[in-house]
Order: sequence, then structure tokens, then C-alpha cells
Amino acid sequence: MKKWMIAAGLVLIAGGSATFLLYPDDDLGPPAVASTLSRDQLVARGAYLAKAGDCMACHTTRGGVPYAGGRALQTPFGKVLSPNITADRETGIGSWTADDFWRAIHNGKSKDGRLLYPAFPYTNYTKVQREDSDALYAYFQSVPPHRQANAPHALRFPYNQQIALAAWRALYFKQGVYQPLTEKSMEWNRGAYLVQGLGHCSACHSSRTTLGGSDDGLSGGLIPVLGWYAPSLTSDAEAGLGDWDTAHIVELLQTGVSPRATVFGPMAEVVRQSLQHMGSADVQAMAVYLKSLPGPAQAVKRTPRDTSEQARQQLALGAKLYEAQCASCHGDDGKGVPPGYPPLAGNRALTTVSAVNAIRLVLNGGFAPGTSGNPRPYGMPPFGPVMDDAEVAAVVTYLRASWGNDAPAVSALEVNKYRSVPLE
Repeated sequence: MKKWMIAAGLVLIAGGSATFLLYPDDDLGPPAVASTLSRDQLVARGAYLAKAGDCMACHTTRGGVPYAGGRALQTPFGKVLSPNITADRETGIGSWTADDFWRAIHNGKSKDGRLLYPAFPYTNYTKVQREDSDALYAYFQSVPPHRQANAPHALRFPYNQQIALAAWRALYFKQGVYQPLTEKSMEWNRGAYLVQGLGHCSACHSSRTTLGGSDDGLSGGLIPVLGWYAPSLTSDAEAGLGDWDTAHIVELLQTGVSPRATVFGPMAEVVRQSLQHMGSADVQAMAVYLKSLPGPAQAVKRTPRDTSEQARQQLALGAKLYEAQCASCHGDDGKGVPPGYPPLAGNRALTTVSAVNAIRLVLNGGFAPGTSGNPRPYGMPPFGPVMDDAEVAAVVTYLRASWGNDAPAVSALEVNKYRSVPLE
């Protein structure tokens, strides 16, 4: 994969739209729109964009043929099976035209006019520009064809009906290519384009209605079925990056670790399969955009701390377990030894209203992604096999109440709720 960079004169304003230009940093000459690129250049650009969109994650089964589909995506409404998007003409998209591909990306409609389910995040991809869609199309047409028929979805009635999907689209889908904000810098707009579009960050970092609709914001929410909380990126009380150094944001996105935090859970897969492969200039642009999102800090209302004897006993048990199992890595003071051992003092992943991520890390362990910038990551072992629900609850409660952290206690019942949730 060639290294890519943002060209000078990145944004061309024409007819009220913006064209974001990318080109390999070892190419000479001015940047060019997709229509003037050679076939090889277009395919290379599409390969890069496919990484940016993390297309491999959904369209490839574990150990399977790249992009041949078949991965089961669990939703509250049933199971969606990802399709084959190799260049096979019978079972893949080898017979599709660039217009067919654009219709899927921009409008969420298949070649035959069938409405696509939003497990394919066309609600975000609609922001992708036609030039980038054509580059992606060129790349997928170059993917070696693999004959593998698409398996049918397993959705409950009425969610398996096209008319129901049409009603959902009327409520929650608004098509439209990303429009730059002229008062913002070119770098900020590039970051917004990537985060809102191909990056489809709001697919996880937004709350969902009972029908699975999203406002496409980044205010945080529980990821359905997976049982992880994707924290708010618009609040510094959660995962907002407003008070971070931009360099630390870039480091976190590209390597999975930074002096401030480490990524675990679903975000680790995003870093491993997508973000680490992106050019530094693009990740820098995303960092600039994400850093700008949080507004003025607002005080978080907390429930008065329980001072009952039972609560004191839980904290005492948590302190004892922490000393025995955790302090050797994270320190008696909770400061850790970053980036290998993340700090716990002031760690906002511990103090969100929802304690699910902290619970799951203690139960299942925490494993940062292996990346070129951090090829031998440290991991935290799972304590679920050696701690019962009350002990896990005590440890998490202690973490959420120590070293200046101030978050509600956790019950054994809450822990038990996530003990049997699948890891993916």
C-alpha cells in the first residue's frame, strides 16, 4: 500500500460541492480528480478508501476469502449476512456498473432496485463523493472473483419486509454528499468528511431508537447486541477529545495506544483493520475534527454516594482485590505506566454513567490491537474465570470511586448481565 497524503489545494469548490483530492506522496505533479487518474492509480486510491471505510471487517468471515461476504451481523431485529463484493459476476458485484455501485453507496439501493438494510451504513456513506465511489468501484472490480452465493438474512417479521424498510428510510435516512463548511479549514473539513462518511463513526457512537434509527450524531450509546458502550465524542466527560493534544489523538487512532488512553473492544478492531493503514495527514485531519467537537464542559449530575455499611464493605473488598490482582500493573496510585498499563486515575472510560465497558474489561480482559506502531501490545488477562459477580462488581466499584474518580457503584446483578454476552 502506498503512503497517501493530503495535497495542497485539497478542496476544490465547484457548483456548491467540494472535491477532496488524494494522491500518493511519491507521485509528481498536481493532484487530479478521479476521472484523470490512470487505472492503476484509481485502483490504488480505491484500495486506500476501502481501508478507510473498514470494508473488510463486515465483508469477510474469520479466515475467509477477502470480501467474499458471509459474515453474520447480529442486530436486535435478527441476523444480517454480508454479501459477496468480489468481482465474481454471478455471486459478487462483477456485473455491476459504476452507477450501480454509486446507487448502493449513495442511495442504499442494490443493482436490482432492492432497498439495502442499514447494517450496510449507507446512512453515512451517502456523504461520500462520486469520485471516491468510482475509486472504490474500480478497486472492488480488481478484487479476484470468488464464487460464493450470498446467504439469506434471518430477520424477524416485519423487519424482513421491503415496505417496512421503506418506512424506516422515510424516518431515518437523508441522502446527500458531504458539504464543506466554508468557515472551517480544509483540514477540518477533510476530517469531518472522513468521520461522518467512510469512517461511519456514528454507526457506533450514537444512541439508537427502538427501530434502530440514529441521529448520526456522536453523542454516544450502547452498541446493540454487542454489549459495549461507545462513549460520547461530543462530551469531555466521556470520550470527548477537546482537552487532548492533537498528537496524542493521532497516536491513539493510528497505534491503539497513547499516554492518555488505550483502545479495547470493537474500537481495537477498527484501529487494527482500518485506521492504522491510513495516511498520517488523514488521521491528523480526523483528530483536528474530533478535537473540535466537545462544547463547554458541563457538570455531570451524580447520585449521592452510598455510605451504608454494605457499600463500605463492597469498597473494602474491591480495594483488597485491586491490591492482589491489579496494583502490580496499574500502581497503588492508579497512575499506571502508560502506554502499556493505562492510567486508571481520571480515566473517563471508568466514570461514564454506564459501567458496561469497565465490567467487560474485568470479565473478559483488555487487548489492545497489534499495529505497526505498537506491534507487541500489552494485554490484560480476563478475571471472569477467577472472580464471581460480587467480586467483579466490587473491583469495578472501587475503580470508579478511587483517585478522584466519582461514579456510581456497580451491582453483582449488572455484572451477571454481561457475563454471557458474546465477545463479538
